[in-house]
Amino acid sequence: METNLLKLTVLALMPAALLALTSCSSDSGVKSTRKVATEKGVPGGTIVETHSITAKVIAIDAANRRVTLLTPDDKKTTVKAGPEVVNFNQIQVGDHLKILVAEQLVVFARKSGEPQVDGETAAIALAPVGAKPGVMMASTVEVTAKVEAIDLEHRKATLRFPDGTTKTFKVRKDVDLTKRKLGDEVVFRATEALAISVEKP
Repeated sequence: METNLLKLTVLALMPAALLALTSCSSDSGVKSTRKVATEKGVPGGTIVETHSITAKVIAIDAANRRVTLLTPDDKKTTVKAGPEVVNFNQIQVGDHLKILVAEQLVVFARKSGEPQVDGETAAIALAPVGAKPGVMMASTVEVTAKVEAIDLEHRKATLRFPDGTTKTFKVRKDVDLTKRKLGDEVVFRATEALAISVEKP
């Protein structure tokens, strides 16, 4: 799958430990934000989480294309840069590797007549040859579920997903469930964006 190829490209430049940003504490140097946006009376909403970290390049093994990084919590990690890192020779000791991960989840009720676009899309952009290594990538997955049951008393809706599984969700008090009906479509659109750059301090 294309997304897996993109993630492997990113892993060539940064350790998996830095990808697990949501599990890091503030002492690790990871800066995280979370924003939730809803519109009164409108089902669904948007959640956006961002995580950023900067690691310092403290050693380079050019022959083996390995870079040793020092994270803000003083942990050393050595990573191997794959052939996708076209500008490996531009990395120098003292450079800073900056990583930004943004995740967005949008949930909304599909309007009548709106086309269904379930599936996955992905894009990647690499730094030009001769510049400091960098990569930007984004992938979006959209899944449509159908309302299978509505529990007005407990303010819950059960959705059936394309793979046949069902899940029950609580519905906000400001959403009028009497205006919803069985068979309505609910869209889950998840977007992940990742940017990595190597910069002078």
